[in-house]
Amino acid sequence: MGYAIETKKLTKYYGKSRGIIDVDLAVEEGEIFGFIGPNGAGKSTTIRTLLGLIRKTSGSGSIFGMDCEKDKVKILSEVGYLPGEVFYYDKMRAIDLLKYSASFYKKDCTKRIQELSDALALDLNKKIEDMSLGNKKKVGIVQGLLHSPRLIILDEPTSGLDPLMQRTFFDLIQRENERGATVLFSSHILGEVQRICDRVAIIKEGKIVDLRSIGEMRKSAYKKVSFSTEQPMKEFALDGAMQIQQDDTQTSFLYSGDINALMGKLASLPLINADVSEPELEEIFLHYYEDGEAKA
Repeated sequence: MGYAIETKKLTKYYGKSRGIIDVDLAVEEGEIFGFIGPNGAGKSTTIRTLLGLIRKTSGSGSIFGMDCEKDKVKILSEVGYLPGEVFYYDKMRAIDLLKYSASFYKKDCTKRIQELSDALALDLNKKIEDMSLGNKKKVGIVQGLLHSPRLIILDEPTSGLDPLMQRTFFDLIQRENERGATVLFSSHILGEVQRICDRVAIIKEGKIVDLRSIGEMRKSAYKKVSFSTEQPMKEFALDGAMQIQQDDTQTSFLYSGDINALMGKLASLPLINADVSEPELEEIFLHYYEDGEAKA
C-alpha cells in the first residue's frame, strides 16, 4: 500500500513571511493522520498547498502519487475537503448548494447527500443565511463527503459543533475510514486528535517538530498540574515535571511520566487544593522549543 499524501521539503513563503518550511509528511493509505499545532503554525498553509489552492515556493507534494500542482484537477476529484471556515451563497438552500457541488462529480450523489444529512440532522430545505454556525459546518461536512472521496482533509472540523454533534461527526469519519478512506485531521485540540487518529505530526512555526503514533503519545501524555499549599514551598522537583513555576504558595508545571509517581508526590504535600488536567497544545509546544529552537 502506498502513500495517500507525501511531501518532501515542502516550503511556502508569502513574500518574506514564513508559511511552512521543509515539511516532510508521509500519510499511508487507509490511516487517520492527525496534524496538530496552534493557530498560525502552518496547518492550513500545508493543506492549501497540497490541494494546489496556493503555489509552493519549493519542495514537492503528491496525493496518491499525483503532483499537487500539475495534477490538481484530477486530485480534487479524489479529495473531500472541509476548510476551517466555510462561506456559501447565503440565498441558496442547503439542498441546492449540495446538488450544485455534486454536479462536478461523474456520479449520482442524491442518496449519499440524504444519508449524510440524516446522520447530521441537517435541514436541507433551509437557506444558508438562516443557519447557525454549526449548521453551516454540517453543510460543509456533507459537501466534503458527498462523492465518497478516497482522501478526506479536515481543517479544524469541529468548530461550531455542539458536543453531541461532535460525537456523531467522529463516528461518521470513522465509518468513512472503515470503508477505505484516508483522513488528514487538522486541529489545535489535542484530545480530538488522540481520540480518532493513528499517528500525529506536530507543527510549530511552519516546521514539523515531532511525529509519533497515538500509542506513543498516550504513553508520554502530558498533564497540566497546579496546586497550592498552606506555606510557601522550597524548590519543587519531580522526575517528569517541566516548565515548573512557583509563586508564593502556588506551583504549576507540565508532567509526563508515571501518574502514580505524580499522585504519590502530591499526596506527600500539605495541599490546600490541586488540579490535574489536559494542557493546551500551546503549553505542550513550549516543551518542543527552547530559546526559539525546535528540540530534536
